[in-house]
Amino acid sequence: MKISLLVVGKTVEPYFVAGIDEYSKRLAHYVPFETIVIPELRNTKSLSTDQQKEREADLILKALQPGDYIVLLDERGKEFTSMQFASYLEKKMANVAKRLVFVIGGPYGFSNRIYEAAQEKISLSKMTYSHQMIRLIFTEQLYRAMTILNNEPYHHE
Repeated sequence: MKISLLVVGKTVEPYFVAGIDEYSKRLAHYVPFETIVIPELRNTKSLSTDQQKEREADLILKALQPGDYIVLLDERGKEFTSMQFASYLEKKMANVAKRLVFVIGGPYGFSNRIYEAAQEKISLSKMTYSHQMIRLIFTEQLYRAMTILNNEPYHHE
Protein backbone atom coordinates (compact mmCIF):
# COMPACT_ATOMS: atom_id res chain seq x y z
CA MET A 1 0.00 0.00 0.00
CA LYS A 2 1.10 3.54 -0.76
CA ILE A 3 0.16 6.68 1.16
CA SER A 4 -0.42 9.81 -0.89
CA LEU A 5 -0.99 13.40 0.16
CA LEU A 6 -2.95 15.23 -2.53
CA VAL A 7 -2.78 19.02 -2.23
CA VAL A 8 -4.10 21.98 -4.21
CA GLY A 9 -1.33 24.47 -5.02
CA LYS A 10 2.42 24.38 -4.42
CA THR A 11 3.99 24.84 -1.03
CA VAL A 12 6.01 28.02 -1.49
CA GLU A 13 7.36 29.03 1.92
CA PRO A 14 10.92 27.62 2.11
CA TYR A 15 10.63 26.66 5.79
CA PHE A 16 7.49 24.59 5.11
CA VAL A 17 9.09 23.00 2.03
CA ALA A 18 12.16 22.04 4.09
CA GLY A 19 10.07 20.50 6.87
CA ILE A 20 7.81 18.58 4.49
CA ASP A 21 10.83 17.30 2.57
CA GLU A 22 12.50 16.15 5.79
CA TYR A 23 9.48 14.19 7.05
CA SER A 24 8.82 12.79 3.57
CA LYS A 25 12.38 11.42 3.48
CA ARG A 26 11.94 9.91 6.93
CA LEU A 27 8.63 8.32 5.90
CA ALA A 28 10.29 6.50 3.00
CA HIS A 29 11.90 4.23 5.60
CA TYR A 30 8.45 2.94 6.62
CA VAL A 31 6.00 3.22 3.75
CA PRO A 32 5.85 4.36 0.12
CA PHE A 33 4.80 8.01 0.37
CA GLU A 34 4.20 10.67 -2.26
CA THR A 35 2.86 14.19 -2.43
CA ILE A 36 0.70 14.98 -5.44
CA VAL A 37 0.37 18.68 -6.22
CA ILE A 38 -2.57 19.94 -8.24
CA PRO A 39 -1.86 23.34 -9.77
CA GLU A 40 -3.58 26.26 -8.11
CA LEU A 41 -6.34 27.78 -10.20
CA ARG A 42 -5.46 30.91 -12.15
CA ASN A 43 -7.65 33.87 -13.08
CA THR A 44 -10.18 33.22 -10.34
CA LYS A 45 -11.32 36.82 -9.76
CA SER A 46 -14.40 36.31 -11.94
CA LEU A 47 -15.28 32.96 -10.34
CA SER A 48 -17.53 32.47 -7.35
CA THR A 49 -16.33 30.38 -4.42
CA ASP A 50 -18.50 27.47 -5.58
CA GLN A 51 -17.13 27.71 -9.13
CA GLN A 52 -13.59 27.59 -7.77
CA LYS A 53 -14.41 24.54 -5.64
CA GLU A 54 -15.94 22.82 -8.68
CA ARG A 55 -12.89 23.50 -10.85
CA GLU A 56 -10.62 22.20 -8.11
CA ALA A 57 -12.90 19.15 -7.81
CA ASP A 58 -12.33 18.37 -11.49
CA LEU A 59 -8.57 18.40 -10.93
CA ILE A 60 -8.74 16.38 -7.70
CA LEU A 61 -10.96 13.72 -9.25
CA LYS A 62 -8.64 13.48 -12.26
CA ALA A 63 -5.70 12.77 -9.91
CA LEU A 64 -7.49 9.92 -8.15
CA GLN A 65 -7.28 6.31 -9.28
CA PRO A 66 -9.77 3.44 -9.11
CA GLY A 67 -9.36 1.65 -5.80
CA ASP A 68 -8.06 4.70 -3.92
CA TYR A 69 -9.26 5.08 -0.34
CA ILE A 70 -9.89 8.81 0.00
CA VAL A 71 -9.64 10.65 3.31
CA LEU A 72 -10.32 14.38 3.38
CA LEU A 73 -8.48 16.58 5.84
CA ASP A 74 -11.48 18.62 6.86
CA GLU A 75 -12.31 20.73 9.90
CA ARG A 76 -15.53 18.72 10.40
CA GLY A 77 -13.75 15.37 10.38
CA LYS A 78 -12.97 12.99 13.20
CA GLU A 79 -10.17 14.04 15.54
CA PHE A 80 -7.47 11.72 16.88
CA THR A 81 -4.65 11.81 19.37
CA SER A 82 -1.32 10.82 17.84
CA MET A 83 -1.67 7.32 19.35
CA GLN A 84 -5.19 6.96 17.93
CA PHE A 85 -4.02 8.17 14.52
CA ALA A 86 -1.26 5.55 14.56
CA SER A 87 -3.84 2.86 15.32
CA TYR A 88 -6.10 4.22 12.56
CA LEU A 89 -3.21 4.05 10.08
CA GLU A 90 -2.31 0.53 11.13
CA LYS A 91 -5.86 -0.62 10.34
CA LYS A 92 -5.90 1.21 7.01
CA MET A 93 -2.53 -0.22 6.02
CA ALA A 94 -3.89 -3.72 6.65
CA ASN A 95 -7.13 -3.13 4.72
CA VAL A 96 -6.46 -0.68 1.89
CA ALA A 97 -5.23 -2.48 -1.19
CA LYS A 98 -3.84 0.35 -3.34
CA ARG A 99 -3.45 3.93 -2.21
CA LEU A 100 -4.54 5.65 0.96
CA VAL A 101 -5.00 9.22 -0.27
CA PHE A 102 -5.27 12.13 2.15
CA VAL A 103 -6.57 15.28 0.46
CA ILE A 104 -6.03 18.90 1.46
CA GLY A 105 -8.35 21.14 -0.54
CA GLY A 106 -8.00 24.67 -1.75
CA PRO A 107 -8.67 27.86 0.20
CA TYR A 108 -12.46 27.40 0.18
CA GLY A 109 -12.58 23.71 1.03
CA PHE A 110 -14.18 20.96 -1.02
CA SER A 111 -17.10 20.76 -3.41
CA ASN A 112 -19.91 18.33 -2.66
CA ARG A 113 -18.54 16.03 -5.37
CA ILE A 114 -15.34 15.57 -3.37
CA TYR A 115 -17.24 14.91 -0.14
CA GLU A 116 -19.25 12.26 -2.01
CA ALA A 117 -16.11 10.64 -3.47
CA ALA A 118 -14.37 10.37 -0.09
CA GLN A 119 -14.70 7.49 2.32
CA GLU A 120 -13.78 9.50 5.42
CA LYS A 121 -12.93 12.91 6.86
CA ILE A 122 -10.42 13.58 9.58
CA SER A 123 -9.49 16.82 11.31
CA LEU A 124 -6.04 17.68 12.59
CA SER A 125 -7.38 20.38 14.90
CA LYS A 126 -10.38 22.52 15.71
CA MET A 127 -8.12 25.48 14.98
CA THR A 128 -7.64 26.84 11.49
CA TYR A 129 -4.18 26.65 9.92
CA SER A 130 -2.87 27.78 6.55
CA HIS A 131 -2.99 25.08 3.89
CA GLN A 132 0.79 25.14 3.66
CA MET A 133 1.17 24.70 7.41
CA ILE A 134 -1.31 21.82 7.53
CA ARG A 135 0.83 19.97 4.96
CA LEU A 136 3.79 20.10 7.33
CA ILE A 137 1.69 19.19 10.37
CA PHE A 138 0.11 16.24 8.57
CA THR A 139 3.43 14.94 7.24
CA GLU A 140 4.95 15.14 10.72
CA GLN A 141 1.97 13.33 12.24
CA LEU A 142 2.22 10.62 9.61
CA TYR A 143 5.90 10.17 10.47
CA ARG A 144 5.07 10.20 14.19
CA ALA A 145 2.45 7.48 13.63
CA MET A 146 5.01 5.30 11.86
CA THR A 147 7.47 5.65 14.73
CA ILE A 148 4.71 4.76 17.21
CA LEU A 149 3.80 1.65 15.20
CA ASN A 150 7.46 0.64 15.14
CA ASN A 151 8.00 1.29 18.86
CA GLU A 152 10.62 3.93 18.17
CA PRO A 153 11.46 6.71 20.63
CA TYR A 154 10.27 9.73 18.61
CA HIS A 155 6.88 9.98 20.38
CA HIS A 156 6.66 10.46 24.15
CA GLU A 157 3.52 10.14 26.21
